[in-house]
Amino acid sequence: MAHGHHTTAHAPQVLPKDKEKIKKIWLTALILAVVTAIEFLLAFTMERGSLLTSIFVLLTFVKSFYIVGEFMHLKYEVKTLIWSIVIPTLFIVWLIVALLVEGNAILHFRNLWQWYAGIAK
Repeated sequence: MAHGHHTTAHAPQVLPKDKEKIKKIWLTALILAVVTAIEFLLAFTMERGSLLTSIFVLLTFVKSFYIVGEFMHLKYEVKTLIWSIVIPTLFIVWLIVALLVEGNAILHFRNLWQWYAGIAK
């Protein structure tokens, strides 16, 4: 059944055609890959502990800040807007770390107290 329409196959068009934008995308991917490779290298070469965890948190924050700046275009915005996002995020990360440290200390002292109470009987 012919409807009078001719179907022609069109080749898909890749956007953006702007070479500078494509170069910027590859540069962003390269930067993120390098930071991830550093994280991967550290994961297999450093001893587990708070230093390694701190480095991972810092590098993850660097990657997330770069992603937000690049893909959400915040690096082109007013610096006050960037800081209004970064500072609360830093406080949230600090809060999580503080809660983990305090929780670990409470668990340690609770176990120590139970051990001491068992000896004192």
